[in-house]
Amino acid sequence: MPALETEALLSTIEAIEQRRSVKHYDPTHVMPEADIQELVRLTLLSPTSFNMQNWRFVCVTDKVQQQKICEAAWNQQHVKDCSLLVVLCADLKAWANKPERYWKNAPQAVQDMIVPMIGQFYDGNEQLQRDEAMRSVGLAGQTLMLAAKAIGYDTCPMIGFDPVKVAEIVNLPDNHALGMMVTVGKASETARPRAGQLAINEVMVRNTY
Repeated sequence: MPALETEALLSTIEAIEQRRSVKHYDPTHVMPEADIQELVRLTLLSPTSFNMQNWRFVCVTDKVQQQKICEAAWNQQHVKDCSLLVVLCADLKAWANKPERYWKNAPQAVQDMIVPMIGQFYDGNEQLQRDEAMRSVGLAGQTLMLAAKAIGYDTCPMIGFDPVKVAEIVNLPDNHALGMMVTVGKASETARPRAGQLAINEVMVRNTY
């Protein structure tokens, strides 16, 4: 593991409990490349359907590029003050892009069974392809935020931006979908107390409605 900007890693439970949506960052902080690489490495352990790893991550550290995206995000300051801006996207056609790669380390019998199933499941169903993209982005986004908290950073997930403009700025390839953005950095202000959590019995249903 690379040297990280933290003396002790948080446990999973601590990271979940302490993660907050932080919008005030130290704009002078520069994230070491080792931390960026470790953050992405951990995020790549997120699950995806058929292990097709359809997420893509545009990691923006260039301040000129962040400023452009900030303007497309209604000038929200944390977009340009963060140390790292991650634009989470997904390849809608990952299922058709040499899918045997996703199972290359599995026993041959498993490869022979699973790989043909991928195309059968997604081919011709654009809605499912997009739904899968958004599921993958969501799972990766949560992994990213918890990993960041564990190694000493704060984050904020974002949907408050013009997706068409952001896609143009990052030169999003065809057949890709933009899901969300996550700002990452060193908080300059303590997060406010949680605004209000619903009771478990309001959101948990056992077995059936």
